[in-house]
Amino acid sequence: MISFPQPTVEQFFRTYAITNFTVTPDEKRVIFSSNLNGKMNVWAMDLPKTFPYLFAHHDESCSFLKCDPENRYVLAGFDKDGDENHQIYAIPPEGGLPQALVTGDPQEKYFFAHLSEDGERLYYITSEGNSSFLNTRIRHLQDEKDTLLHVGEAGPTVLEAVSEQEKAFVFTQMYANTYITGFVKIGEEQIPLTPDNKKIHVVFDPVFVDETTIYFLTDYEDEYTYLAKFDIDSLTFCKVLAVEQESINFLKWNKQQQCFYFVTEKGVMDRLYRYNLAEKELITIKAPLDTVDHLVVPKSGNLYVLGRTATSPANIYQYTYNDESWTMLTNNRVLGVASEEMVVPEVVTYSSYDGMEIEALLFKAHAHYDNGYTIFWPHGGPQAAERKEFRSMFQALLNRGYSIFAPNFRGSTGYGASFVKMVEQDWGEGPRLDCLEGIHWLFNNGITSKDKLFLVGGSYGGYMALLLHGRHADYFKAVVDIFGPSDLFTFVKSVPAHWKPIMERWLGDPERDEERFMKDSPITYLDGMTKPMLVIQGAKDPRVVKAESDQIVAKLREKGREVEYLVLEDEGHGFSKKENEIKVYQRMLDFLDRHQDNK
Repeated sequence: MISFPQPTVEQFFRTYAITNFTVTPDEKRVIFSSNLNGKMNVWAMDLPKTFPYLFAHHDESCSFLKCDPENRYVLAGFDKDGDENHQIYAIPPEGGLPQALVTGDPQEKYFFAHLSEDGERLYYITSEGNSSFLNTRIRHLQDEKDTLLHVGEAGPTVLEAVSEQEKAFVFTQMYANTYITGFVKIGEEQIPLTPDNKKIHVVFDPVFVDETTIYFLTDYEDEYTYLAKFDIDSLTFCKVLAVEQESINFLKWNKQQQCFYFVTEKGVMDRLYRYNLAEKELITIKAPLDTVDHLVVPKSGNLYVLGRTATSPANIYQYTYNDESWTMLTNNRVLGVASEEMVVPEVVTYSSYDGMEIEALLFKAHAHYDNGYTIFWPHGGPQAAERKEFRSMFQALLNRGYSIFAPNFRGSTGYGASFVKMVEQDWGEGPRLDCLEGIHWLFNNGITSKDKLFLVGGSYGGYMALLLHGRHADYFKAVVDIFGPSDLFTFVKSVPAHWKPIMERWLGDPERDEERFMKDSPITYLDGMTKPMLVIQGAKDPRVVKAESDQIVAKLREKGREVEYLVLEDEGHGFSKKENEIKVYQRMLDFLDRHQDNK
């Protein structure tokens, strides 16, 4: 009989990204951003047909998509080679080449905020003239006049919601990932949405259900985000709905049915709900997904969801309200690899150094592939989490016999507000010790050993990989750092301007906290970085600039250490171009394979 070889790495990376999507008001077309042709572009499908076709060609990452209510145009945001300086473009209703609409200095940012009900006024947020705190402006599309609505101050200020009559506006003001206040602006008056803005809490996803009633999500005086209401007439705040030990996200309002749809985050998985406002009835919607990335709710009450499972890449699903059925609209899958051939992770817990329980995902390579080696993966963020969602990199590594351990150390989302805050001004101590205890757990349970463990991380995970390497090199065979900060003193000064107001609470002050910055900077521990390294960096990265990788590579090479360095000249903080992605992860796999004992 004909026999076929083991799947190649490239097969796993021939899956495609779907980063966001929208649905036309008549629900006859789904428009989405994907790298189906190797670079990020805008694609569409005419329903009920589900064959994708190129809708807008621009070869750049797309930050949002919004349809005009009258089907005269589609709005989209694009950056340049991952620089995250997004600008706003208009696309003809039947597709074509994007036309610049709200643009300016290529070093400035222009973010979409809101489109009026008649599609004639575009609200947007820009760094132009206020790089740290951002301004909100209105573009009148009929005469192309531009007016200033709000000047941001104190923290990056973002327009989140506009009332139907466009007389009331909800803004959020950011001081940290865990400290985001909200206020409604009417004329020149600004009214806080929560009783005490001095208390640390978050406000997000506000919705006007009428001109004087705002629903929104907050964790004000709570561990988990819940649904709250603010009444403008009476200036009253109240808690409406909480789901026990689950944080609510993606709040969407259906005016016709008077109901909310939302997703909750609980540890490594998401759950989907509908809440009928009049009956105060909470209904669980069983979804064919483990995690949700994006939610669209048109007037019909149908639901469109972008999400993933551990063994299924990002796909768009339609939930039909009338018969409560699901239809998979896209068929993004791994080339030539069935779902059952991939690995679903085990959810495990272990006790950290101070008794705190840490949840982690353990991906065990199938026995017939197992090469005996394990990869320790600290996630990025750091205020994020590793979840039960498909990663091409993970499944490709598993297929090559590597098991993977991914802990949700303190600072991870999904475990309550107090847990998330534990990484603030403590990047390198508590989370590092949580990681060490996870490694000890692997050793104690016979899953791996010091001579069989690799260390790989990206972004904050790259920082943690560098720090663990410098302070605990004897635990690892070799290390891969993907755009990780190497020196907190230089990192805090090089972040984008609108990040700088939040750095104090997130990371600290380099002068006041000089001793801690020194202790928690990987570059302090160059002498300990003795294992072979691969460093990967996007040249256009605005979050962790190339200099962060340049300096660690140069200093290690001066010491004669083995360091490979791969720079992607046309990428930012990630890999939007398919050929680049394949190149990066093939290089990483080759590096790991070479540093096994028997190679």
